Amino acid sequence: MPFVVVTTDHTRRGVFAGDLISHEGDVVVLENAQQCVYWSRETRGVVGLASWGPKNGSRIGPPAPRLTLDGVTSVMECSPEAQDAWKKQPWS
Repeated sequence: MPFVVVTTDHTRRGVFAGDLISHEGDVVVLENAQQCVYWSRETRGVVGLASWGPKNGSRIGPPAPRLTLDGVTSVMECSPEAQDAWKKQPWS
């Protein structure tokens, strides 16, 4: 199961990360899913969340056991560094 960052369309405006269970069309199922409420400038955008993870000043919520998302616009596989950063659940 790859750890991924998922973005959703403009009506949902969500950025989430977790273990990818399934991806069919614009529907993704994640386990241990977290939401990025805010990423800091230091993170350098949404792709930075997959590259090195949330940096200081970001806000990452606690994980839900399972989450189904529709309206998915992107799925980005995370680096090991990014996965570790997400699991720290920074909130500042």
